[in-house]
Amino acid sequence: MRAVPVWLVPATVALLATLAGLDSAQPWRDELATWSAATRGLAGLFRLAGTIDAATGPYYLLMHAWLAVAGDSVAALRLPSALAMAATAGLIAVLGHRLWDTRVGTLAGLLFAVLPGTSRYGQEARPYALAGALAVLSTLLLVDALRRPSRWRWVGYAAATIALGLTHLVALTLLAAHAVAVLTGSVRTGPTAGGGVEGRAGGSGGGGKRGAPDRLLGYWLATVVVAVAVAPLALVAQGQRARQLDWVDAARPGDLAALAGGVTQSGVVGGVLLGLAALGAARAGRRGLLPVSCVLVPVLLLFLAGLVVPIWVPRYLVFVVPFGCLLAGAALASARLPAALAVVALTGLLGLPDQAALRRTHEWPRSATVDYRAVAEIVGSDRQPGDAVVYSPRDSWLFLDLGLRYHLGGRTPQDALLVEGQDRRGDLWATECGRPAECLDNVDRVWLVLAGRRAEPLAAVPGAKGDALRDRFAVARVWPRPGITLALLTRRG
Repeated sequence: MRAVPVWLVPATVALLATLAGLDSAQPWRDELATWSAATRGLAGLFRLAGTIDAATGPYYLLMHAWLAVAGDSVAALRLPSALAMAATAGLIAVLGHRLWDTRVGTLAGLLFAVLPGTSRYGQEARPYALAGALAVLSTLLLVDALRRPSRWRWVGYAAATIALGLTHLVALTLLAAHAVAVLTGSVRTGPTAGGGVEGRAGGSGGGGKRGAPDRLLGYWLATVVVAVAVAPLALVAQGQRARQLDWVDAARPGDLAALAGGVTQSGVVGGVLLGLAALGAARAGRRGLLPVSCVLVPVLLLFLAGLVVPIWVPRYLVFVVPFGCLLAGAALASARLPAALAVVALTGLLGLPDQAALRRTHEWPRSATVDYRAVAEIVGSDRQPGDAVVYSPRDSWLFLDLGLRYHLGGRTPQDALLVEGQDRRGDLWATECGRPAECLDNVDRVWLVLAGRRAEPLAAVPGAKGDALRDRFAVARVWPRPGITLALLTRRG
């Protein structure tokens, strides 16, 4: 009877976990940005990449192709991320099998599958899940190339690394961790793909001929040179940093302490994972050097960069979580299998409150829900021909207009103040009429969509736009909803 592949059970559990309630939480602001970008034409996508979002451009291009086939429902938007998380769990299991054995790989993959963060980023239409899968794939291919060198293994490693950089530029910090493995030779011996042990001298046990250290270093350096193909993308993205990350503060020492809870989406589960990973690193010795490096090096590099340039965003480091799970799996494997599985199950149980919360909203904190869907339902049911919609503020990261358009589609009332939309501008915002009083001349009813709770909706609109609305309209009704206030305005008699 053929043995069950080591990747099958972890990948299946991760897929089931991420598919459960896949479309329960409505798309939040970052996903609305993905939808806006991916539903543009190719010319619009390239304009966007040239103005504000080059780093995410390749992912948007992938999603453009996907949505053309699958549609733009919530489930369709998130399905690629769910599949990527399942692939990550399976790849962790295979990598654990390569570095240790089947038990370590299986436990690591299962632990990753039950983390709240796996579901959170597996249910988000953003590139983090895909970056995690490519990070593990790149590392796995490096291990194979170091142990059984061949031209095609190095080509595969180079291709996976380039794809990783195109998906998430920050994840290329993983190359520094890979350098540790290459320079120390820490993964050139150990279990082979077939479960044997490669020899420590010139021969090999079922793994093929082992390359000389200098030659392996040369192959790896050649791969790094090829990976520099993403340099133009990085340069363009660097020029956009001030605009793209204007909401990010400089890194602080306390950010490191909060990282485990941030990337796992649970303080308790993050603490458990951190403790198990530390224990696994202490027990693993030399063979744990690669996964330890894959966790610590990217974290430290991003943190040090964040002290100088505001770039520290915890979710940018989601791709290191699989390697933490690998170390935790090594710790769990020292116990009897029932006890190890019980720890995995307990970790999953500890994360259940966070699992439930993230299926209600993707905002953080969870109490900061922005209920675009509820507002859209009210407008959709009560709108009349000739109605207009006005947003305030129009230039915020809440993307009030995108939220309403996503849920209403062609039923969205006319945007009375719109002069130039996101597509033509090449970013995520719109240009409004410079003379709002004139643009509202032929409008009798206005749906005013405001960020936050506003007891006096008209008083909350600043500038000439607010003056025009206050002069011509009165508030007929107000609907306060989480994160948004909706008001219906009617023209004064």
